[in-house]
Amino acid sequence: MKPTRYLSLAALLGTALPAAAQVTLNGAGATFPNIIYSDWMLTYNQSHPDVKLNYQSIGSGGGIRQFSDGTVDFGATDAPMSDSAITAIQGNVLHIPMVLGAVVAAYTLPEVSQPIRISPDVLADIFLGKVTKWNDARLASINPGVTLPNQDIIVVHRSDGSGTSFVWTDYLSKVSPEWAQKVGKGTSVSWPVGLGGRGNEGVAATVRQTPGAIGYIELGYALINKMPFAVLKNQSGNWITASLESVTAAAAGAMKEMGPNTDFRVSITNSPGARAYPAASFTWLLVHKSYSDTAKARSLVQFIWWAESEGQAKAPELGYAPLPQQLRPWIQAHLKSVTAGGRAVL
Repeated sequence: MKPTRYLSLAALLGTALPAAAQVTLNGAGATFPNIIYSDWMLTYNQSHPDVKLNYQSIGSGGGIRQFSDGTVDFGATDAPMSDSAITAIQGNVLHIPMVLGAVVAAYTLPEVSQPIRISPDVLADIFLGKVTKWNDARLASINPGVTLPNQDIIVVHRSDGSGTSFVWTDYLSKVSPEWAQKVGKGTSVSWPVGLGGRGNEGVAATVRQTPGAIGYIELGYALINKMPFAVLKNQSGNWITASLESVTAAAAGAMKEMGPNTDFRVSITNSPGARAYPAASFTWLLVHKSYSDTAKARSLVQFIWWAESEGQAKAPELGYAPLPQQLRPWIQAHLKSVTAGGRAVL
């Protein structure tokens, strides 16, 4: 009889104990890292069922806005917040780099099988609407042996506020004085020409469905959709294909600009490295320095640290470059500074 009594007592205690409350964390922002964020959040929830993470891929502009308005627990952006935007929320934000990515010029030319080269000046003039045909003499001269069609170039760009747009226009502003003067850089700009698509998903879909189209999308989207993308000439004069290695090479130079007290808002476009891909970028999570809800703050910080450590191994297979190891202690120090109720949560 004793085993039965013990079993009954254990069952009674099991039903009497309350289940652990599930913490729900809501975030919104960049479409650029949506592929890896979705994977991370699903994987993390499987091993931490007490934490539910929701993420809306709405673009960096929307992520910054919702984070600043306090309607989400964390934001995500590929364009760092401006000094004025940070001041508007009393400086209550940390930029936490998550992975590295590349923005590529994807195109649809079914009759062309070889990769197309595009130099910085020609690329800027395509998006300025000055180079309008695929067989333009300037394109032909840098693509010997490639038969380019006599076909209109149809530019596709983002229609929403976008960190991917920020990376792309930041790069074009560095390589083209005319672009810098007439258009400039930003999450939203006045595009000289082209069709608009919402999110990386929208631009990728429009390019795929439109013969002759060219548009900028995150590398992961191009790989998943098996879309060809241009080989770009970097600052050192080398033709570089976007890859994990070339993105990592672009980040190497940025390390010189950072230190333990950095806020991580560093641009790595047009990096001087010999093997650096020129349109590369960090992508950041936006986290408050101080939260009112301790459970939420602790769960969020623990998830981010998991992503910064264990989660980095998933980056390559999803089209992203993992962060340099040298950044990890600096990121950990930033996360340890997050508080709730005046106390550190990590």
